[in-house]
Amino acid sequence: MSLLTRSLLRPTPMFGLCWRARWSAERQCTRSTSAAYSSAAPPPVVHAVFDEATCTAQYVVACAESKEAAIVDSVLDFDPVGVKLSTGNIEKLMAVVEENGYHPKWIVDTHVHADHISGMGVLKQRFCPEAKTVISHNVSKVQGVFSELLNVPIATDGSQFDVLVREGTKLQLGSHHIEAMCTPGHTPACTSYVIRGHCVFVGDTLFMPDSGTARCDFPMGSAHTLYGSIQKLLALEPNTKVYLCHDYRAGGSREEFQWETSVEEELAQNIHLVDADESSFVAKREARDKILNAPKLLWQSLSFNICAGLPPPPDDNGASYIRLPLRNLKDVFKQ
Repeated sequence: MSLLTRSLLRPTPMFGLCWRARWSAERQCTRSTSAAYSSAAPPPVVHAVFDEATCTAQYVVACAESKEAAIVDSVLDFDPVGVKLSTGNIEKLMAVVEENGYHPKWIVDTHVHADHISGMGVLKQRFCPEAKTVISHNVSKVQGVFSELLNVPIATDGSQFDVLVREGTKLQLGSHHIEAMCTPGHTPACTSYVIRGHCVFVGDTLFMPDSGTARCDFPMGSAHTLYGSIQKLLALEPNTKVYLCHDYRAGGSREEFQWETSVEEELAQNIHLVDADESSFVAKREARDKILNAPKLLWQSLSFNICAGLPPPPDDNGASYIRLPLRNLKDVFKQ
C-alpha cells in the first residue's frame, strides 16, 4: 500500500472551509481538430479547451452532421486562496458550443477527478439541462471510500449521475457511437471513451509519450491493473487519435502544453511503455508513485466530484463545506 493510500485511509478529524461563487476568467488555450480518417460519415470534430491552472484538457466532441455534442472532462474554476468558484472554463466550453451551433447531449467525466472540480454539475444545472451526465458504474466504489473519509452523507450508488456506463456501453452521437472502454488502474472508475476508427478520450490513463502514464497510488489503484488497461488502448488502430486529460509539459522540460497524440506514437515513444513488460512497468510505476505528492486540490475536488460536480450536502446551518482532513494531529498535539 502506498504512502498516499495509507494517508488517505487513516481516520482523522475534519476541518471545514466554506465556499461561495464569483466570476473570473483564467488564462486558457483552445484548439479545434478534425482528424482525416476514411469513413462513410464525416469524422467527429474535436475542440480542446486547455486550462493552465489545473493543466487539464477539456473537450467538446461533435458530430459534424447532426451537431450533437459531448462535453468531456470539464473544469469548474476554484480559487483555493479566496475559496471561491467561478465559471471561466465553462464559459469557454459553451462559447465553442454556441459558435458552432452544437446541441450538447452528453456531459462525460472519464473518472472521479482528484485534481480539479468537475464542471459537470454547473453545466447540467445552468447551461445544458437536457444533456445527460455520464461516468463509470464503478463510481460507487470511489464514493464509498471518500464519502467515509470526508464524513459526507451521500448515496454511494452513483445515483447522482444520469448514466452509469459499463464495458461496451455505447452513447449515440449523431452518426457516431461513443463506446465506453473500462480502463481502471489510476482509479477503479476510470473509463476511456472510444469513437472507433477516429479517436479515444483516455482521461488520466496515458500522458504524452514524454510523460508516461497515470499514478496508481489512490485507494483501489493498481499498476498491474493499469498495465492491462493500457494494453487495451494500444490494441486500437494505430492511427487512432488519443486525447489526454492532463499535460504538465514533461515536468517543465517542454515549452508548450500538448494534449493530443496517437496510439502509434504511444506505442513507439511512451517512456513508461517502450521495451517494458508488465513486471518492469509495475516496478517503474510504483517507484514513481512513492515520490509523488498528493494533488493540490485533492479534497476540494473530491468533495464535489463524488456528488457529480455539485456542492456537498449542506450542514444543518444551510451552508456547504469543503472538508480537509488534518493528517498529523497526533504528531503535533498530545492526544
